[in-house]
Amino acid sequence: MSDDDPPFEPEPDESNDETHATDGGSDSGSGTSGDDAGEDRKQEQLDSARENPEGEQLTSDHGVKISDTDNSLKAGERGPTIMEDFHFREKMTQFDHESIPERVVHARGTGAHGYFQPYEDPDLGDEYDDLEEVTKATVLTNSDQKTPVFVRFSTVVGSRGSSDTVRDVRGFATKFYTEEGNWDLVGNNMPPFFIQDAMEFPDLVHAIKPEPDDGIPQASAAHDTFWDFASLKPEITHMIMWVLSGRALPRAYRMMQGFGVHTFRLVNDDGESVFVKFHWTPKLGTHQLVWDETTKLWGKSSDFNRKGLYDVIEEGYEPEWELGVQLFDEERAEAFDFDVLDPTKLVPETEVPVRPIGRMVLNETPDNFFAEVEQVAFHPGNVVPGIDFSNDPLLQGRLFSYQDTQLNRFNSANWDEIPINRPITERHNNQRAGFMRQEINEGKVSYKPNSIGDDDPQEVPEEEGGYEHYAEKVDGKKIRNRSESFEDHFTQARLFWNSMSEPEKQNIVDAAHFELGKVDRTEIRERMVYDLFNNVDHEFAKRVAEGIGVDPPSEPGDEMPTHDREDPSLSMENRTPDTIETRKIAVLLDDGFDDEHVSTLRSALEEEGARVKIISRILGEKSGADGETVDPDQHHVAAASVAFDAVVVPGGSESVDALLEQGHARQFVAEAFKHKKPIAALGEGIDLLEAVELPEVALAGDGDADAVAVDQGVVTSRSADDLEAFTEAFVEAIAAHRHWERSVKGVSA
Repeated sequence: MSDDDPPFEPEPDESNDETHATDGGSDSGSGTSGDDAGEDRKQEQLDSARENPEGEQLTSDHGVKISDTDNSLKAGERGPTIMEDFHFREKMTQFDHESIPERVVHARGTGAHGYFQPYEDPDLGDEYDDLEEVTKATVLTNSDQKTPVFVRFSTVVGSRGSSDTVRDVRGFATKFYTEEGNWDLVGNNMPPFFIQDAMEFPDLVHAIKPEPDDGIPQASAAHDTFWDFASLKPEITHMIMWVLSGRALPRAYRMMQGFGVHTFRLVNDDGESVFVKFHWTPKLGTHQLVWDETTKLWGKSSDFNRKGLYDVIEEGYEPEWELGVQLFDEERAEAFDFDVLDPTKLVPETEVPVRPIGRMVLNETPDNFFAEVEQVAFHPGNVVPGIDFSNDPLLQGRLFSYQDTQLNRFNSANWDEIPINRPITERHNNQRAGFMRQEINEGKVSYKPNSIGDDDPQEVPEEEGGYEHYAEKVDGKKIRNRSESFEDHFTQARLFWNSMSEPEKQNIVDAAHFELGKVDRTEIRERMVYDLFNNVDHEFAKRVAEGIGVDPPSEPGDEMPTHDREDPSLSMENRTPDTIETRKIAVLLDDGFDDEHVSTLRSALEEEGARVKIISRILGEKSGADGETVDPDQHHVAAASVAFDAVVVPGGSESVDALLEQGHARQFVAEAFKHKKPIAALGEGIDLLEAVELPEVALAGDGDADAVAVDQGVVTSRSADDLEAFTEAFVEAIAAHRHWERSVKGVSA
């Protein structure tokens, strides 16, 4: 897509028909304004805090016009600076204090604005008629209402300066600016967690952070302290399986699932409750990078995921996720073979299907990264009427920890008054002081009860929208103990392993080889193999042992479950929709390219929603064999196959002859092949593929002038007579994302 082309606008989603209609309508929710009112109010609130200095004169913070901002006030040209220089002191003080402490975890992140809208009549299965039966939260039930949201995606372990593409859990935190107050759904891209109780959280983070004696490694779990901790904590096993999988290497934030992690409660108007698990499902599928790509992206594009989110939104796309729920009552929860309060467990979709209830669209990037992305502050305790907590001990601890963390970062309890954190609902309370106070409260009264101010502000009864916690009966002795129902650490880890395809299993084994191969202490590697992995799957443990210098176990572990259950929803290979929307396609060419090949392919791929980029040896206009010209988007120094989803080489003898002499072009194709990405070539472009010597791949031969050859995601044709069939085959190959069946032995890239 060139700068002159209009941005691609995705077609409206018609798959929801009448059941999931999103057209505006009459106001049907308590305290709601309907349609886009919430969006507009949040936008107005943020706009009121924005400042554009264009055309304005420079002033100090107290409004005095400044005549010189380059030279401090001195006693003579070469004399000392004079401290009466108020502009110097103000400017330097602002600079010295312009940063806030980075987050202890989730320090590196990015974010975007958008909206959430419930479906009109979601299908909740046979157990529930509609969502209003189970919750009074209108943000989830009023299909006439678009709720503004801000979403922050993040890595967990690394500092703000680390890379986007490290092996790590990803944060997926959503702030809903609802008509009843802010709701923060603070989750991750993996449904289980490492530990069962918040008391363990400081130990987990201390273990996985850089080792305190040398500060190494950054943004990585590949070191002794983390695996020492893990090897002594069997409860971590399930999460370790996820972290070693491709889920820890997301291709893009727009291609990443999100999970609320904890079990929450939904509460209806009658005070009745059901348990709920929240799921975000990306419209574009769930896809991963491969490890070799991530290590190269650290150097080529350390902001790969961050930039990818901004690029697609600014090019006119609107990344979309579907919010789904798993609903089950307490009786059903008791029947599970795991405890729903255990955050190291998930609820298998084979037992409780995920029911889609609405969609979220991200359509606007921040104007100021610090003011919005860095200052946005989440708190899982921010809920609205109709949403409540379970007794998950990790969740209960987070309800304290997040508030305490924001106090540390902002040095103030008023962090929720900052524009990005401020609710769109009116705020009235008796908290009147503290650092960063943003409101000027009138009157004498800041206490309750009072008679001077007519006892304002008034409490709100539950029936008028006041928040009431679910009246759960609690009875027990004060103890430091853990329920026996939390003691099964391997059943779901085995379920995850069983649900993986063979390529996904190999990715997990390879990841274990890398991570544990960095561990110096033999006894730690042995504990991971014998005490954890061998209690998940015996063959898995042997495959890991053989790569890290540990004797393979001779028998399965004593605690290894015997079940062979699978859950297809856990495999990313089952989450690949038939679309190439937002995929980034590289076209390798030089002067003398085949004009028809390029124009036809570009038009067809962009019509399918792909982003086509021209790559050449140097920037500057390139001329086709028939006189058409194109401007390359990137040149060899800046471009790399790891930043693209597929590559195509058009024909044109002069162009291909030039590519054959360019080592980068050869490397580009070989590397894309090694990473099992779709590759295509037309006419003479096949010569470049032949020169790279792709192993065990059948290319279109000279005698097959009209044939389109498709083999392991490689699409070739000697003739342009049927560009439509060629393009269709290439689009299908791109939609598959990776071609795991491809053999890459001997490929040097």
